[in-house]
Amino acid sequence: MLWISLMLLALLLAGPAFVIASGTVALGVHWSTADRSPAGLAPDPATTPEAVVQVYAARALSWRGAFGVHPWFAVKPAGASSYTVHEVIGWRVYRGMPGVVTSGRDPDGRWFGSMPDLLAELRGPAAEAAIPKIEAAVRSYPYAGEYRIWPGPNSNTFAAWVGRAVPELRLDLPSTALGKDYLGSGLIARAPSGTGWQISLFGLAGLLLAKEEGIEVNLLGMTFGVDLLDLAVKLPGIGRFGVRTAATVEPSVTPPG
Repeated sequence: MLWISLMLLALLLAGPAFVIASGTVALGVHWSTADRSPAGLAPDPATTPEAVVQVYAARALSWRGAFGVHPWFAVKPAGASSYTVHEVIGWRVYRGMPGVVTSGRDPDGRWFGSMPDLLAELRGPAAEAAIPKIEAAVRSYPYAGEYRIWPGPNSNTFAAWVGRAVPELRLDLPSTALGKDYLGSGLIARAPSGTGWQISLFGLAGLLLAKEEGIEVNLLGMTFGVDLLDLAVKLPGIGRFGVRTAATVEPSVTPPG
């Protein structure tokens, strides 16, 4: 049994080790000097009067980025001059503050040097209808006073919570969203995309079957999966490998010029 356990551990750590060796995550970067500039992925409110909802994720800071990402939601109601960002930040909980943060930071800002990926997007009436649901889910998040990098609850647990409450996002969180499968004391829940179901034991072992995510197996919080619709596999640390589909964009209410 010992050699089986060692082989399983080596399999789980192979992906994160590759990510570190490949230089995908920058080690030794101090948070105070890391790049937080916009990535150019968010529509300019000055030229985009319609409502916009975007979901982003970027590699976590330093070595943590080899294992997981940090996600956030950026929303802009119709006619608004700026975005509002919703996310969970762990250090706030460690200092006795609520982990859920709502701010006016750049919606597509780099996460301490890491380039964000756009996971989901709605525009126009669909975005306008989704924004109140997102805000209600943010307010009702049950783990605002708790944070654990592993196995959760953490920022990815928060993203999965909001995704389940707003199924029109069809939020397919990456396999690197460590903590997305944490269900607390629950055992069964909808998949974060709302297109299937999952079972999970404290975020440490579980199975997810959904149209959007495909088939995912969770071992010690890390995800192996197969997305048959997108012809892709999902690996711990590495993430999606194969055909990558763009985030779904609802048609704009503004006619093309």
